Amino acid sequence: MNKKNLIDYKIFVPSLLIIIAISIPFALYESQSLELLNSIFDYIVEVFSWGYLWYGLILVAAGLFLSFSKYGQVVLGDPKEKPRFNLFEYASILVAMGVGSTIMRTGMLEWTNVANDPPTGVEAGSAEALLWGNAYSMFLWGFQVFAIFVMIAPAMGYILHVRKRPLMRISEASRVIFGDKFTDGIGGKILDIIFLISILAGAAVTLGLGAPIITHNLSALFNIEVTFTLTLIVTIIWVFMFSISAYLGVEKGIKRLSTFNMYLAGIFALFILLAGPGVFILDYFTESVSFLLTNYLDISLNTEAVTPAETTHIQSNTVFWFAYSATWAMLHSVFAAKISRGRTIKEMILTYFLAPTLISWMATGVLGGLGVHRYLLEDMALLDFVQNEEPMAAIPEILSTLPLGGMAVVIFMVVALIFLTTTLDSTTYTVAAYTSTRDMSKFEPPKTLRIIIAAIITGLALVLMRIGGLAPLEVISGLMGIPVIFIQFLLIYAAKRMIDEDKAWRYNVRKESD
Repeated sequence: MNKKNLIDYKIFVPSLLIIIAISIPFALYESQSLELLNSIFDYIVEVFSWGYLWYGLILVAAGLFLSFSKYGQVVLGDPKEKPRFNLFEYASILVAMGVGSTIMRTGMLEWTNVANDPPTGVEAGSAEALLWGNAYSMFLWGFQVFAIFVMIAPAMGYILHVRKRPLMRISEASRVIFGDKFTDGIGGKILDIIFLISILAGAAVTLGLGAPIITHNLSALFNIEVTFTLTLIVTIIWVFMFSISAYLGVEKGIKRLSTFNMYLAGIFALFILLAGPGVFILDYFTESVSFLLTNYLDISLNTEAVTPAETTHIQSNTVFWFAYSATWAMLHSVFAAKISRGRTIKEMILTYFLAPTLISWMATGVLGGLGVHRYLLEDMALLDFVQNEEPMAAIPEILSTLPLGGMAVVIFMVVALIFLTTTLDSTTYTVAAYTSTRDMSKFEPPKTLRIIIAAIITGLALVLMRIGGLAPLEVISGLMGIPVIFIQFLLIYAAKRMIDEDKAWRYNVRKESD
């Protein structure tokens, strides 16, 4: 096959041009753009909060239905073949993809946002506000978010590993609903372009928001100013890492980095417990979990209808978080589908529900517990700091209070950097697989294409960081979640319909002798 034909330009080029056409004007007129986009998003929050909240819970219910019904036993691939990865490797890859470096930021700092702006009737900075803060930080990485991430995967995994369709695309999965004419025509192209726009925008935002996690720690460690040059250097090193990882592929790159980082993150958490206030952290974690479980439905369905003039951080941020998560849903699902050959639908969904959730809660307990201890018992003015300074700068301030504080900052940066790397190498790998014309049921996406996509994402992020267009793109990413939600429900139905057509719940399952 001619190398020039390894990429489908009919969906890739329009997606890239649309991203550029959207980003550049918004970047050049950042303040006006943010005012417009935020007014649109505020309207959505005001009118459709209830819809986003029910959306998350309905997806959890759909995931449980698919897992524990006859559909859950369907194997994604030949029922006789072993899974591509063992359970630890599989869970590690899903954690690295599903959580990424964002857990390092939310785990350390999200409690401060809630403590400063707690639910109605709770005093800011009070003990109850602190419990709300850590519980909400855990809620952000709860079952709804991972249901949003994984519920397209059954349809994508089925077309790839069972029906052996060559193209790993949303349009292909919807063929069973819309037929050949729509799928092979302009309708299918529009679905695929929506996928690529949401992923390219989301990846650029992730790269842009991830860099400050590293730069502010470097700034504190070496007493240097955070400049665009420093951001550029960090980004180049980071891009080199995730380009190499994406080039090496899932087994040699993504899997090894993911499993290594799980061990390193575990060692770092143990160090904080032993060198820091371990007893307080464990006590606070225990109480936070209790508080979260007690108030889980309250947070999940809180619209503040009876206090409309007092919209708080939890209510507005939950809607944004679900909307922003929806933009990543197709990427997570396509990647999960690709690496789930040999797994049952039940194993895939429940692993995504449980492994990232448990790891995220533990990370939040340790990182958030350390910050709350410093605020409560060592009089660090963290709530004022995050309101009046760059919030990311609070991270090295907290870590430097540990014994060997400099080493703690370094390890934190390394873990965050690897998490960022595994998120973006998974992204470049998936986008390459999605846009490739190779048969994805048999081959891996072209290595050259992975590098090209890494360069495009990096270039877009750097340009926007330089000219100030990252904030508008972040809001656009949240708005992009709206069409994705409809696609998600279509593909859940498509998965059920394909499995019923093939009677896969009877013929494509593991036998007891297996």
